[in-house]
Amino acid sequence: MSTASNLLRADLRDFAGYKSARTDRSDGDVWLNANESGRANRGDVDGRCRRYPAPQPQALCERLADLYGIPAESLLVGRGSDEAIDVLVRAFCAPGQGTIVTAPPVFGMYAVCARLHGARVIEVPLVDEANGFRSDLDAMANAALESGASLVFVCSPGNPSGELVDEAAIVRLLQRLEGRAIVVVDEAYVEYAASSSLAPLIAAHDNLVVLRTLSKAHALAAARIGVAIAQPELIAMIRRCQAPYPMPEPATVLALQALEPESLAATCAQVDEALRERASVQATLAKIPGVRRVYPSAGNFLLVRFTDAEGAYRALLSSGVVVRDMRAMPQLDDALRITIGRPEDNQRMLAALRPAKELAA
Repeated sequence: MSTASNLLRADLRDFAGYKSARTDRSDGDVWLNANESGRANRGDVDGRCRRYPAPQPQALCERLADLYGIPAESLLVGRGSDEAIDVLVRAFCAPGQGTIVTAPPVFGMYAVCARLHGARVIEVPLVDEANGFRSDLDAMANAALESGASLVFVCSPGNPSGELVDEAAIVRLLQRLEGRAIVVVDEAYVEYAASSSLAPLIAAHDNLVVLRTLSKAHALAAARIGVAIAQPELIAMIRRCQAPYPMPEPATVLALQALEPESLAATCAQVDEALRERASVQATLAKIPGVRRVYPSAGNFLLVRFTDAEGAYRALLSSGVVVRDMRAMPQLDDALRITIGRPEDNQRMLAALRPAKELAA
């Protein structure tokens, strides 16, 4: 029995999910099966939005499968990575009984989805070392085995830590938890990392799920397009837990355009610019008085500790620069997360920090 079959909620094993009108439509040319309007809205010039969209648009799935180097049946497209996280919790955590493992400080939606579902969250804190934050995967495996957790979330590159988790260490984690827990590796920022995706490993590991998104490097945050990648059996399980029609037609059209060769080439150029800017901004920040530490980052952001984080935050806001205040997160009571923007954005941010830092020092 596969890991997914072993962990799927017992009450969902015979659950087929919602069967939409698009799921069972025939090849007819007069569609009267979904109670849609007979005519398009006047604001919908090309009439694309009159019909319900395909639950999993074939052209987009094939394009994404080609991009990630996997079979199309090994991915699920949804409304951002958030939806993928949510359906994983729904499928593999019984309401009020399930357990997940996370490594804070980390992306908050893992815990939010679990707690909204009544699942327990076991936290294995990141270890703050000289080289940056490190996920303690051995401790996470121990926590999962001791608690009976069904899902272990590993964020790589880490948000907000910037950590790139070693692939060999993740493979060892997968092996330890085989048949016992599913390891979800969130690769929202992997395009910015000096490492390739773990997606090709799904063929060898039935307990691996890789999350990808078009929100970051592909600059389609408002389109809300996320992908879960796993063996087809697991994908079929979580698809049954997904709400009907998750992919709005305009978002699908936009995504297909963004995945054309010319657009992908432009995306690569933008990523290269972000990497150059990340190195430059990191070096400059480290020299600003009042900056205690700039963590290395494999993402398109930097985690920065300040002697006076409140003063730095206010100085940035007064200059019209908005960054992410991380001070409410564990271990980060003096930290801000700064996204790498355009060169002119980065220069404005640095200029806003200099006087505030000098004053604090």
